[in-house]
Amino acid sequence: MTSLACGSTLSLLLRAANPNNAARSLHLSSNLLPGVTHKLLTASSSSSSSKTVGVRVTRAAAQVADAVLVDKEDKSRGLRVGVICGGPSAERGISLNSARSVLDHIQGEDLHVSCYYIDSHLNAFAISSAQVYSNTPSDFDFKLESLAQGFQSLSEFAEHLADSVDIVFPVIHGQFGEDGGIQELLEEYNVPFVGTGSKECQQAFNKYNASLGLSKYGFVTVPSFLVQGSEVNQDELSEWFASNHLDVNSGKVVVKPTRAGSSIGVTVAYGVSDSLTKANEIISQGIDDRVLVELFLEGGSEFTAIVLDVGQGVDCQPVVLLPTEVELQFQGSGDVREKDAIFNYRRKYLPTQQVAYHTPPRFPIEVIRSIREGASLLFRRLGLRDFARIDGWFLPSSTKALSSSEDKFGITEFGTVLFTDINLISGMEQTSFLFQQASKVGFSHSNILRSIISRACLRFPELATYSSKSSQFQKNLKSSKLNGPSKGREGFRKVFVLFGGDTSERQVSLMSGTNVWLNLQGFDDLDVTPCLLARSIDRSSTTDSDKKDPGLNSIEVWSLPYSLVLRHTTEEVLDACMEAIEPARAALTSHLRNQVMNELAEGLTKHGWFTGFDIADELPVRYSLKEWIKFAKEVEATVFIAVHGGIGEDGTLQFLLDTEGIPYTGPGAMGSKTCMDKVATSLALEHLKDKGVLTINKVVKKKEDLLKMPVRQTWNDLISKLQCETLCIKPARDGCSTGVARLCCAEDLAVYAKALDDCLLRIPPNSFSKAHGMIEMPNPPPELLIFEPFVETDEIVLSSKTVSDDSQRLLWKEHSRWVEVTVGVIGKRGSMHSLSPSITVKETGDILSLEEKFQGGTGINLTPPPVSIISNEALGRCKQRIELIANTLQLEGFSRIDAFVNVDSGEVLIIEVNTVPGMTPSTVLIHQALAEQPPVYPHRFFRTLLDLATERVV
Repeated sequence: MTSLACGSTLSLLLRAANPNNAARSLHLSSNLLPGVTHKLLTASSSSSSSKTVGVRVTRAAAQVADAVLVDKEDKSRGLRVGVICGGPSAERGISLNSARSVLDHIQGEDLHVSCYYIDSHLNAFAISSAQVYSNTPSDFDFKLESLAQGFQSLSEFAEHLADSVDIVFPVIHGQFGEDGGIQELLEEYNVPFVGTGSKECQQAFNKYNASLGLSKYGFVTVPSFLVQGSEVNQDELSEWFASNHLDVNSGKVVVKPTRAGSSIGVTVAYGVSDSLTKANEIISQGIDDRVLVELFLEGGSEFTAIVLDVGQGVDCQPVVLLPTEVELQFQGSGDVREKDAIFNYRRKYLPTQQVAYHTPPRFPIEVIRSIREGASLLFRRLGLRDFARIDGWFLPSSTKALSSSEDKFGITEFGTVLFTDINLISGMEQTSFLFQQASKVGFSHSNILRSIISRACLRFPELATYSSKSSQFQKNLKSSKLNGPSKGREGFRKVFVLFGGDTSERQVSLMSGTNVWLNLQGFDDLDVTPCLLARSIDRSSTTDSDKKDPGLNSIEVWSLPYSLVLRHTTEEVLDACMEAIEPARAALTSHLRNQVMNELAEGLTKHGWFTGFDIADELPVRYSLKEWIKFAKEVEATVFIAVHGGIGEDGTLQFLLDTEGIPYTGPGAMGSKTCMDKVATSLALEHLKDKGVLTINKVVKKKEDLLKMPVRQTWNDLISKLQCETLCIKPARDGCSTGVARLCCAEDLAVYAKALDDCLLRIPPNSFSKAHGMIEMPNPPPELLIFEPFVETDEIVLSSKTVSDDSQRLLWKEHSRWVEVTVGVIGKRGSMHSLSPSITVKETGDILSLEEKFQGGTGINLTPPPVSIISNEALGRCKQRIELIANTLQLEGFSRIDAFVNVDSGEVLIIEVNTVPGMTPSTVLIHQALAEQPPVYPHRFFRTLLDLATERVV
């Protein structure tokens, strides 16, 4: 089946699944590039040993140009917003995530979004909104040549914006986005934009200048020393240490760039020598040529506060939302110096258990009041506009006080409040502080973003008409949600999105579930409730009959209010639930929430576009798993399963829902059980060998036998039986990535066996003879383990750009003629259809960081594979075999199949099947749906899966 045929099939599924929303889907697709993802790559040269796959420039650039242009005279089509992302800083990956989130939540009939990208060299491009869903900055940059319209200069770019959009929403973090760069360009060409002006950005973004300004305006500041290039005088720094009562050899300080956002390059140093070493590292890495050495605020608590301007025109009326306390957490004894760590880039953006958020902070109410008053005053004094995020510290009176006069702002009877960082463009990822704090005071994602845009429009007379008429968008905000998440609403279809669990994939499950929930929120006929699956915190109420089945009866489900979902880890969500139901804490939060909402309403009700808040003040509801299933049946809910691994994929949850007749997404109990068991999957498919579907030989061993037998004997036995030199080991029944490792020798097997015996949660990077990353292990350890030959595929890597040729090229070492693919399947049982497969490639000499893996997928995705690697005919045969696999395994709804494919014959060597695949914002399933004809956007894709679930039961 060709890609076009598959796209047509999916389009039919979309129309059949929910014809009432066809108009919305058509509108969202109207400014896209039909089929452009099918024209990504062609071959430029080849040889018998390797092939260089070049990027072919197509008509895509012209199509993008047409796509981003909207008739300037046609004002009835609504406000035209240009979202600009990317930039030269190390935070550009976060910028892509922010742009994706903004696009998801502001696009609508009254507001049209055009997307633009600035690369690391400050080259500007007009891009399709589909491209925003790329995995990583590398993935994004690689496709620019064929999928974007490049501008010859920033001046040409600005002229284009002046003609093509009404207002710009910059979401570039760090350099060029927050330092006044993009703002100065837009001001020069009189292009309206959201946010603070260029001069004010320059002042606030530079941490050294901002600190001087804070001191000038009467605020307590952190003592600091400026390091500038090679001019630093070690004696002067030593004197600074002494004057601040710090030991010159071990005194703790914070070292950070003056102009690099709030987290890039920020580190802790000890003593003068270490401080200079860390400062020089920042300078040599090109992060900044000016570095601050600041006092480490011992015993302090960090906080962050979003400020929203609700004034009219040029009049500023800042309101500070409920601040968030950032609590660093440390498991185990660890290094003493690790416990002096700070809230850096890694802790801010990774789903680790090293940080917890408390909104509002657990500070005395007088301190919270001081934070809000100070942030509001700073917003005014620094001339900020529309919105900002202001970070700082609270030092309790019990800590070592800073030498400061009593008349400085921030001195309270309980301690000292200090402001340290001004963020002109706060992160706008789905779970960012902006949305966490906004949801606490009644704003959904869409409401807060549109309110910020509407407020910005009030500063520009030519946009006043939009501001006065833009209340139309409020009709889609579903204020009736104020009835509560646990109550069915008449005329609305009830949906429970279930995520979490207790496997090593639970954090990815949280990201998947959050993404699905937010995308389904946009449908007017759905009442969507997010639900967390978790182990019981208190088992004291367990009955004797429950104790006979401790597995299921120790599981609970929390029905979550909007604001409690927006966390990085399931542990954070659960802690937030417990905190929310504590009476004194709940009373304080309610009091502060009402206070902030009254302040917001005082300003916002003066604007014609604001018609109210749309998120209610609610508490989480706790159920046993049995109670929750009973409740789902009572309210006739459809369950969208986003629980990876465990009972979410082994058929257990599906069986429980089947028993009560509750519709759910994905395959049924038997299909899920078979696919979770990798041995059973192979056995179910081994009869398809004659049809081009191959399985990998396997040896299954019990964990106890593996631990008892001599390692060398086991190794020799395995390589003899499997006729190979390198093995792949994986749990027989677990998710798609947990516990999977490549073993090259007996010593590697010994390391893996010890990890099992010690019940390690993870195997550290490079523990085996061949380099590798962190390996998450199943918890508890698996009882059965699979050994199979490690399949060597042809490596496809991205070459570096040369001086004479600035196009990026793929290098394909075509030896075995096999490549690894992942492909989504969608449809009803017995008639599953294959999407376009994806091949993932890596960059030459670059190890993907943990940040990129969690924040935006892996490597560079080629969807569909270029014809230079696999012909359309072979690809068609591959997809037919993928469909055969899906139908043989009785899959339905959707799943993801990982396999090796022979690029000549289209034969498929099955790896595994994931019945609850990742559904994060940049997952390959999204790429594959967007590669269809026409492109299928995430909200439509997830709605299709939901409708398929209901149709199955009916």
